[in-house]
Amino acid sequence: MECSLTDWRVKRIGRWEVQFNMSALQEEKAVRLRDLAARLRIDSIQATTAAGSGHPSSCASAAEIVSALFFSVMRFNPAEPDNPENDAFVLSKGHAAPLLYSALAEAGVIPREELLKLRRIDSILEGHPTPRIPFVKAATGSLGQGLSVGVGLALAAKHLDRTADRTYVLLGDGESAEGAVWEAAASASHYGLDNLCAILDINRLGQSEPTMAGHDLAAYERRWQAFGWRTLSVDGHDVEQLLSAFETAAREKGRPTMILARTLKGKGIPEEEDKGGFHGKPVEKEAAEEAIRALERQIHGRAPEAKKPPATAQAVVEKVVEWRSEPPAPPYAPGGKPVATRKAFGEALAAIGAVNQDIVVLDGDVKNSTYTELFQEKHPERFFQMYIAEQNMVGAAMGLAAKGKIPFAATFACFLARAYDFVRMAAIGGSNIKLVGTHAGVSIGEDGPSQMGLEDLAMFAAQPNFLVLYPSDAVSAWRSVQLAAERIGPAYLRMTRPNTPVIYEDGESFQAGKCKVLRRSGDDRITIVGAGVTLFEALKAHKELLKKGIATRIVDLFSVQPIDAETLAACVEETGGRVLVVEDHYARGGIGEAVGAALAQYRPRVASLAVREIPRSGSPAELMDAFGISAGSIVRKVELLLEQS
Repeated sequence: MECSLTDWRVKRIGRWEVQFNMSALQEEKAVRLRDLAARLRIDSIQATTAAGSGHPSSCASAAEIVSALFFSVMRFNPAEPDNPENDAFVLSKGHAAPLLYSALAEAGVIPREELLKLRRIDSILEGHPTPRIPFVKAATGSLGQGLSVGVGLALAAKHLDRTADRTYVLLGDGESAEGAVWEAAASASHYGLDNLCAILDINRLGQSEPTMAGHDLAAYERRWQAFGWRTLSVDGHDVEQLLSAFETAAREKGRPTMILARTLKGKGIPEEEDKGGFHGKPVEKEAAEEAIRALERQIHGRAPEAKKPPATAQAVVEKVVEWRSEPPAPPYAPGGKPVATRKAFGEALAAIGAVNQDIVVLDGDVKNSTYTELFQEKHPERFFQMYIAEQNMVGAAMGLAAKGKIPFAATFACFLARAYDFVRMAAIGGSNIKLVGTHAGVSIGEDGPSQMGLEDLAMFAAQPNFLVLYPSDAVSAWRSVQLAAERIGPAYLRMTRPNTPVIYEDGESFQAGKCKVLRRSGDDRITIVGAGVTLFEALKAHKELLKKGIATRIVDLFSVQPIDAETLAACVEETGGRVLVVEDHYARGGIGEAVGAALAQYRPRVASLAVREIPRSGSPAELMDAFGISAGSIVRKVELLLEQS
């Protein structure tokens, strides 16, 4: 409803007509919101001064924005932070966390006494927001990520759940220099996310110097309009202008809205207002007391209450995985036609997606190589093409996961390196995303090193809460998809390009944290650990070594993280304390180091064959031999190790 400050309206109550002065009502609301903004500033100053660290000046610039959003615009039930029909809020400028915490305390979402425990180890209120805090959808703080998360939240509401909830993302002007912001901007426009409203806090000052565009709102307008957004420029400290802009955004159809809010960094803190050099610094005690006294004089009355969503029969999102029926079995048999694990992944995803409606898929314009097109053919409404924008793809997956979906995001393993900061933040937030990297290792062949994922295991296994699975054949690839879908928390699946033999029966059981022993005898003199394509090289080497009278134990690692230290230790003990790990990955951070770390207490003799220099183009067989991970390389290494022992 639009109404000017001089508007009068007539409302019928029973048979009586009552005339309301809308000017008075709006002025009362504006006074309350301004009062609340002052309180939010006070809380932010007090919390950061008590903590001895933080970003009060960044909180101060956005106080009216947050006041208007939480206590006039957004609909959410403070008693039900996980209600799926709550409007969602993402604080992309995560360093302004105390401002968010203050608003949540005002709304009754968190206890007010927690504010003065900011940044303490015994408090949930960390320096930057994480989902440990009610109402927080994703971990933020690494700048440039919040809008992508907002894209995922808005996609779920508009295109999947068909609900009326809206998503609001508060960004800082400094972070708009990040390319990921513009990946998200393009994606939001492409998908017509009119339920997404972003607010850019244009306070002109970055951490070390002024931002590129300063207070040039016209420059920001041109940029966002070029990406297909509706833009609204306002004074970010004028609550009436903010409320009007939010109302206009809610009426916009077919495109997202960006509210460009001109603000002053440090607003309300006399020593810091619109001055550089104060980013990330708490206000000194004496200056804090002076600023708080001045802010208290601005407060007139009580705070407004949050607007609750309508009663809903929809259940609150729970962290459980429900299958409509038993997931189907893999349609492969040993001795049949070789199948690439990447293809088995796509086939499993399409089949499993039929019995779990929460599974959604995002792809980075490689669906005909990752085989996610098979899912798209069966479930087009749950497939999202994110194009060549891997950062936004992972960020949107985080937003979808926050809405209770099980997002699988796939691209070539090497290209996930572009999104690694998003991966890191997904791990911090415990996001239920499933990332799939195909075309891993030198075994991809002629495309050359730019396309070879050779550091991906190191990236993902570095995050302690990531499940990392590395299937070798079609059956294990199929089961890895099911395991990832069933597990709550982030996961990475490593898939390879070449066709490989099917070695497991469809009834074979796979578990996270368990490996498979494929060849075993009482005469085994060394354990050979492989995964993916190197498992088949190890099996070939096993045959060649048997001809020479050398028995070997062959282990399919499968689960890189968690790793099956118990089985590995038993194998090594039974094979004279010798183990050789063979991997299509760089030596640093690969399965060789993982196995070595798992067995460290047993002090085995661990040797490793891995890619130890930058590779080049060639056929898969040529490359595996040239870089020392082929069957022939394994045979030679085993013979050398046994000679030396």
